Amino acid sequence: MRTPLSLLALSLSLLFAPGAMALSEFGIEGMGVVSTKANEAQAAISPDGQRIVWASDRAGGAGGWDLWQARLRDGRWQDPEPLAVNTGADETDPYFSHDGKALFFASNRPGGRGGFDLYRLAVLADGGFGPMAALPVSINTRADERRPALRPDGRVLLFARNGKGGQGGFDLYRAEVAGSGFAEASALPAPLNSAADELGAEWLGNDGALALTRVADGHSQVWVVGCDYAQAAVPLGLSFNTAEGQTGAPVVDASKPGELMVAGQARSPKAGGLDVYRMRAPGVSGCR
Repeated sequence: MRTPLSLLALSLSLLFAPGAMALSEFGIEGMGVVSTKANEAQAAISPDGQRIVWASDRAGGAGGWDLWQARLRDGRWQDPEPLAVNTGADETDPYFSHDGKALFFASNRPGGRGGFDLYRLAVLADGGFGPMAALPVSINTRADERRPALRPDGRVLLFARNGKGGQGGFDLYRAEVAGSGFAEASALPAPLNSAADELGAEWLGNDGALALTRVADGHSQVWVVGCDYAQAAVPLGLSFNTAEGQTGAPVVDASKPGELMVAGQARSPKAGGLDVYRMRAPGVSGCR
């Protein structure tokens, strides 16, 4: 029996409802520390909740977009500082593995395979950073690779690539973890990948549901899709997540999996250009 469209629309609205009333829908993250008069992009929080790393074009870094971090003290993010890994090129798209042992990011620094490549920075037991390494040729190509996201169970890497063979522009790719490296990456299917740019996505658990950034006509918006990628994605329920706005880079707070960070431009509260916001993560049911 075919489901009536009105019932289907209601089911989707319930399936992906953000349930953000406890946060008054959303709240700005780290006013004056994380979110400033500059532009702040993707933010990631360490699994122990004691560190936030984000991308910013603020002054005081090495140049271009840089990675910055702040520590949690007295319940607030404090003492923002650039990471030593920054170069005069762009460093962006930070993402902590859920075991807390690695920080992934993207950079177009010299010495890569082409354009933006993905890198992994070791996180030491004392909280410092250790050696950095580019991801292997099964991931990094002559195209651009952006927005790495390791599934919470650590078994699959999701990222965006703008190489040939996709649906158009940036598309979403996945690669299985194989030993200390990765197997060959494959593109996710249409209609999830589309003629627009799918500029990265975040795992909403281990079953396959995603929150993704889609860019079209100069605007970015966050969409949510369940475990069946043959079904169309729906916009994330957030007031400033509109087709005419700039919202993207969804990342689940690794220390509070029920909450989601996004970068965007709300009318209020607002610190500058792009700011970092926190909201309830969308709930997804029926994946198994």
